[in-house]
Amino acid sequence: MNKIRPLNILKLNGKAIEPYITSLASLRIQVFREFPYIYDGSVEYEKKYLSVYVGSTNSIAILVFDGDELVGASTGLPLADETAEFIKPFLDNGMDPQTIFYCGESILLSDYRGRGIYSRFMNGRENHAKNLEKFSTICFCAVQRPENHPLRPEGYQPLDPVWKKFGYTKFPQLKTYYSWRDVNEKKESAKEMVFWLKKL
Repeated sequence: MNKIRPLNILKLNGKAIEPYITSLASLRIQVFREFPYIYDGSVEYEKKYLSVYVGSTNSIAILVFDGDELVGASTGLPLADETAEFIKPFLDNGMDPQTIFYCGESILLSDYRGRGIYSRFMNGRENHAKNLEKFSTICFCAVQRPENHPLRPEGYQPLDPVWKKFGYTKFPQLKTYYSWRDVNEKKESAKEMVFWLKKL
């Protein structure tokens, strides 16, 4: 039986994330090619997107390494530091972005799933937000795909039950649209993203 090597987990903030941006961009592209995101991304675009986390003093990146290889990551930052697409749904519903902490991705290569790392991601971001002592709510958003999507794998199970287990509630009225190119598309199209919230 092969011995599982211990993983190294780093928790970084703001500019300390910058040296890992290229690796994080590549990991995002690899994992998000899977359903439901089926995202056909580029390193250049990803680096631009991730620069928001570098520029935010109160951001967090939890990075998981197997040796020198980045195999997992989870990010978050104050919602007010995010782009207008993510802030607008809250303003439209009378919610103050200054009181909300936004969680980005939680991604792991398939070989490392089922080892409790996802829980460390969720708890790590929540604890970071609590320690900042200025947020009453934490949130994330997830892409919406129809059940009859042609690229939906047989037996695919959404993560909704997992998110509910961690105390998050889906708010269908809080949604935004973000554009990217799916692996089966010739050009970008807008994707519906719905937010899940939890009180801190």
